Amino acid sequence: MTQNYFPRWKVKTEGTIAPDETLPLGQTLAMGIQHVVIMFGSTVLAPLIMGLDPNVAIFMSGIGTLLFFLIVGGRVPSYLGSSFAFIGVVIAATGYAGTGPNPNIPIAMGGVIACGVVYAIVGLIVMWTGVGWIERLMPPVVTGAIVMTIGLNLAPVAVKGMGATNFEQWYAAVAVLIMGFVAVYLRGFLQKLLILVGIVIAYILYWLLTNVMALGKPIDFQPLINASWLGVPNFSAPVFQ
Repeated sequence: MTQNYFPRWKVKTEGTIAPDETLPLGQTLAMGIQHVVIMFGSTVLAPLIMGLDPNVAIFMSGIGTLLFFLIVGGRVPSYLGSSFAFIGVVIAATGYAGTGPNPNIPIAMGGVIACGVVYAIVGLIVMWTGVGWIERLMPPVVTGAIVMTIGLNLAPVAVKGMGATNFEQWYAAVAVLIMGFVAVYLRGFLQKLLILVGIVIAYILYWLLTNVMALGKPIDFQPLINASWLGVPNFSAPVFQ
C-alpha cells in the first residue's frame, strides 16, 4: 500500500521523463512552481469569464485533485483544474452578460453536475470496453479541431483582458513578446521554464515602470496583506431544469 501511494520514481537528468521517472529535486521544485503559476491562472480565469466564484473553483479543484491522486494510487501526478470547454455553454445557458457575478449560478452548477454524471458513465464504459472505440470515434483531427475551436472562441476574451488603459494594453503585448524571446533564445533547462522565467522578467520590468517610474498603476500588496488566512467559499445549490 505504501508503494502504491508513494511510488519510488526513478531520477532522470536528461531526455524524456516518463510517468515513473522524475527530475532531480531542484528541477522538480522549479517545474512544480511553474505548473502552479500556470494552472492557478487558468483555474481562476475560467470561472471569472463565466461569472462564477473562483474561490469555489479552487476549493473543488483541490478536492478533485486529491480524489484523483487516491484513485490512481499516486501513480499519475496530475492536477484537475477548471475546464474551458464549459465557458460557451454556461454563458449561453445562463444568459450571462459578461461582467460581475453570474445571477444564474445554480442553473450553471446543475448543468456542470449533469456533465459530471455523463463523464463518470463514459469512464465506466471505457474501463469495461477499452479506449479503442474512442480513438476511432474521436481521432486527432477531431479532438484537435475541438481544442482549436475553444481557443479561437476565447481569443477575444484574451484581447479584451489586456487592460483598460493604453499602458496596460501596451505592456500586455510586451509581456507576450518577452515570453517569445525566452522561448527562442534560452537553452537547456531554463527553456523548459519559459513561462516562469518570462513571468519573472515581465513582473520585474512592470514593477520598475510603475512602482519606480510611475508610468502606470503600481503593484499593491495591501489587499493580499489584508486578506484572511482562512475562509469559506460562497457555495450555491444546483438547480436542474
